Amino acid sequence: MVIDDNKICGSACPVEKTLALIGSKWKVLILRELSMQGTRRFGELHRGVPGISQKMLTQQLRQMEGDGLVRRKVFAEVPPRVEYSLTPTGYSLEPVLTAMAHWGQRYMETQGHPERAEKQTA
Repeated sequence: MVIDDNKICGSACPVEKTLALIGSKWKVLILRELSMQGTRRFGELHRGVPGISQKMLTQQLRQMEGDGLVRRKVFAEVPPRVEYSLTPTGYSLEPVLTAMAHWGQRYMETQGHPERAEKQTA
């Protein structure tokens, strides 16, 4: 698929819809964690996404569950145990995350390190 930069497609634009679903820094990192590690408990996710507050993690997981990307499973135990995993729709984002990782790696190798930019200009 080729994206036509000259065409403004508004809310019907597939790229815009994708960004609406996974466009936050935290959602992408949560997806990465669940994609790489599989089913995780809340505390495991919290440790796996450094810098996110518990409140923000809860908020993002609820949105992603509502969007059909994440499944929340509550076990009737004391204390209650809750696990999060990707739905089939969530797993379908793996190629997108892989492409982002590859692109980011190439960027960091070529121009993403400030010390490399300094050496090139010296």
